[in-house]
Amino acid sequence: MKDSPRSGELLYTQERMQGLMAAVVSIGVELDLASVLKQIVESACTLLHAGFGALGVIGEEGGLSHFITVGIDPELAARIGPLPTGHGVLGLLIREPRPIRLPDLRNHPASYGFPEHHPPMRTFLGVPVRVRDTVFGNLYLTEKENGELFTTEDEDLAVALATAAGVAIENAKLFDDSLLRSRWLEACMDVAGRAMGSGSTMSSGRAGGESGPDLVAARAREVSGADMVLIAVPSDDGGPSYIAAAAGDGAGAFRGRPLELDAAVVRRVLKSGGPVALTAAELMGAGQGKAYGPALAVALGSSDMAHGVLIFLRSPGAGNYSAAFLDMAGLYAAQAALALELVRTNRLREQLVVLTDRDRIAKDLHDVVIQRLFAAGLSVQSLGRLTDNPTAVQRIHAVTGELDATIRDLRDTIYSLQESAGNVELLSSRILRSVRNATRELPFAPRLYLAGPVDTAIDDVTSAHLLAVLSEGVSNAVRHSGAETIEVTIAVADGRASLLVDDDGTGFGAPAHRSGLANMDHRARELKGSLSVESAPGNGTRLCWSVPLPVPVPGV
Repeated sequence: MKDSPRSGELLYTQERMQGLMAAVVSIGVELDLASVLKQIVESACTLLHAGFGALGVIGEEGGLSHFITVGIDPELAARIGPLPTGHGVLGLLIREPRPIRLPDLRNHPASYGFPEHHPPMRTFLGVPVRVRDTVFGNLYLTEKENGELFTTEDEDLAVALATAAGVAIENAKLFDDSLLRSRWLEACMDVAGRAMGSGSTMSSGRAGGESGPDLVAARAREVSGADMVLIAVPSDDGGPSYIAAAAGDGAGAFRGRPLELDAAVVRRVLKSGGPVALTAAELMGAGQGKAYGPALAVALGSSDMAHGVLIFLRSPGAGNYSAAFLDMAGLYAAQAALALELVRTNRLREQLVVLTDRDRIAKDLHDVVIQRLFAAGLSVQSLGRLTDNPTAVQRIHAVTGELDATIRDLRDTIYSLQESAGNVELLSSRILRSVRNATRELPFAPRLYLAGPVDTAIDDVTSAHLLAVLSEGVSNAVRHSGAETIEVTIAVADGRASLLVDDDGTGFGAPAHRSGLANMDHRARELKGSLSVESAPGNGTRLCWSVPLPVPVPGV
């Protein structure tokens, strides 16, 4: 007995429903969003016997931000060129999110045509994919096998699959968001833990550790996947910002250098207290920003605890930052700012301990040691009245002279310690005073330029050498050059401190006395730096003294 047509239809329907269930199950197996999207397209092609399939994700601007394809191998895709962005029939489905079934895609009025090397496509079926009440994207299927047309039943199956896909996509997005939050929280704990456990190492970057800003930038790039992460410290006068840290390929082109950022945008970021999404061109200008696309800027701390602006940069064409990303980036910036503030507080506390100890030592020297030396000097001096031996008297005078010199040296040391303990003067102020003292005899005022974090990046040892070389270099220009202009530039960049002294004086071929230059060269070599002097008779002199800094970057 032969099967009736009715039983054949039931069997066919049952097979298709089983195929739909298998497709739904395969979609639900994946948790990663990218894998889910790929599986949706593959399942749709298998279920509806389509030669090619794609899923276009709708971006915030209304076009296609992502386009996942099946049926076109990577080599052919590369020859075709850029992926579709939402023109033609694809754009029609974006504007009117309802199923579209066409016998010949090329004959539709909205057809946009195909680029060179694109495989021929005739039959077409497109359905929207909704996540709750929002259209997430569209599922496209073309070239049903054996040249057949897509049927009404195919459309119903595609709609049912798209509905299941919406649920799977929502679950995958939730899963991705949970992973993202977990990674961000781990980064927050890492930065905070290092700040509390090894504050001095985090601050200075010594003993193989990273500096505070470097660590913050590096961990932010690891969890964000951004192409570049910067920490910019805005200048007080509205000039270029200083890049305190950078992480990413080509970070050396940014780290330790000035960078022109839109002052209005920076003020908005610092004032808002939350992440500000924009483009790299809006933040950095068309020149620097052309290498990057979406940008995100968030303040590192409140206005009274500012450590700069944390900047995320993605490549051109990359997707915008999700709401979960914005939330976690803001939380990370707040935690990082607290860690940097903790490091700075610890460093100030350590400095206070040192200064307090200096004050105690000064008091002990003054109240105990000097009094004893003075008493010993009087006792030795009184011995001179008990003898007429010239040799003995001469020896007694020599001893008392040595005691007097020792007392004077101790007093100088005491004054130095008390000054250090009671008044921590900025290096820039000491530089200004040194230049003024060395140029008092000049009928004109020299030009002084300071670039970079001079007051915070240069340590005490380097400062002492720098001031000595500055005084010697400027004094030489004043006494010997006969210059009409003298320019002094002190800069901190790329982990080095540099001093330039330029004058337009008489210059020299070979200096007659090299003791001053030898001292400056010795100070440079002691810090593993260098000294160069360029001069010629009648063409002025340029002195360049440059040394590496043990502290890479300021900011904490």
